[in-house]
Amino acid sequence: QVRVVESGGGLVQAGGSLRLSCVASGSVVNINPMGWYRQAPGKQRELVASITSRGSTNFANYADSVKGRFTISRDNAKSAVYLQMNSLKPEDTAVYYCNVRFLFNDYWGQGTQVTVYS
Repeated sequence: QVRVVESGGGLVQAGGSLRLSCVASGSVVNINPMGWYRQAPGKQRELVASITSRGSTNFANYADSVKGRFTISRDNAKSAVYLQMNSLKPEDTAVYYCNVRFLFNDYWGQGTQVTVYS
């Protein structure tokens, strides 16, 4: 049983920063990719960023709306993925979900709320 747990959401003023964390547990190894999605009220869930590990090299992918502001990283030893969010905007307000793919199956966390006020 794979369990995915996010943390780090909260309320922040526009221009501020937050760091989201996600840990996958349950004897998981070689998780690829790991990523963050978000869903705002009335909108579809969208990919924010994903990261794929190939040996010692990580390959990151970002939505255009967050490029230059968000940074995704991972710690393979901990089966963890992080999302550093800087220069936050009100339009970044959403529930953020961690997603990991393991043995061709997708696993999701319960989501963490990020609210950015102006």
